[in-house]
Amino acid sequence: MYDRAYTPERITELKPNEVFVFGSNLAGAHGGGAALLAFRKFGAIWGQGVGLQGQSYGIPTMHGGVEAIRPYVDEFVDFAQSHPALTFFVTKIGCGIAGFTPREIAPLFTSALPIPNILLPQDFVDIIEG
Repeated sequence: MYDRAYTPERITELKPNEVFVFGSNLAGAHGGGAALLAFRKFGAIWGQGVGLQGQSYGIPTMHGGVEAIRPYVDEFVDFAQSHPALTFFVTKIGCGIAGFTPREIAPLFTSALPIPNILLPQDFVDIIEG
């Protein structure tokens, strides 16, 4: 059961131990949506599409269907679990420019529910918990 805050709808600043988790593309061309915000404000690196970069973490969502995204979400969950001093704010990855719905993406984060340093959007939690 999810028993903590949700990712805020709008993130404009982060504390030093907080990380903005955004949907990216494999090329790391952070040209729009949350990726552009990550690039402009939270240290995302142009040309890096995956993983920790400054105070952001990229999960590729533009290279195929939901099953193509799953390994990157699993990698993120493992990374967050092994970095308990950081708090990860997962945005609605894949639900903007990539064109997926929360109903399609949320189940990928089921394994994140018990991990206390991963905050999810309320939509995702509502879908996962049914």
